[in-house]
Amino acid sequence: MQDKVFENFSDQARQFFEPMRKLNSMMLDNMEKMSQYQMESMKRYSQMGTERMRDASEIQDAEGLRDFTTRQAEMLNELSAQMLEDARAMSEMSLEFKAQLEETFAESGKVMAEQAEKVRAQATETAEQATKAASTSTRASSTSSRKRSS
Repeated sequence: MQDKVFENFSDQARQFFEPMRKLNSMMLDNMEKMSQYQMESMKRYSQMGTERMRDASEIQDAEGLRDFTTRQAEMLNELSAQMLEDARAMSEMSLEFKAQLEETFAESGKVMAEQAEKVRAQATETAEQATKAASTSTRASSTSSRKRSS
């Protein structure tokens, strides 16, 4: 009897903590994915900046300055487009993560409801068994008492 109760408790604990484990895993995966993307973005931006600094250091005359400013305007357009792309990608990652969270919470709610039903059923069964055992014990006691008094 105690083994069954312990097994039930272990199963319920495992089922209870499974959604939390899944949630933590999802959060860690998302954080890793977003961090990786941000690091790649920073690498791109710093490469762009370094290239601009190299180009600026190579200016030797007015014509070189004119070419540099023309390329600088092109680079700013490229940078603006890259930043928009990065913002869009981060937004998509956030929406994907939100959808995963909603799915996990829906699953967790379902599992919790199922667990509550199992606990209710087990409690009902245990109460019925205890009632039967008490009833049997009471009958046995009264039968035993009658035999002694006879």
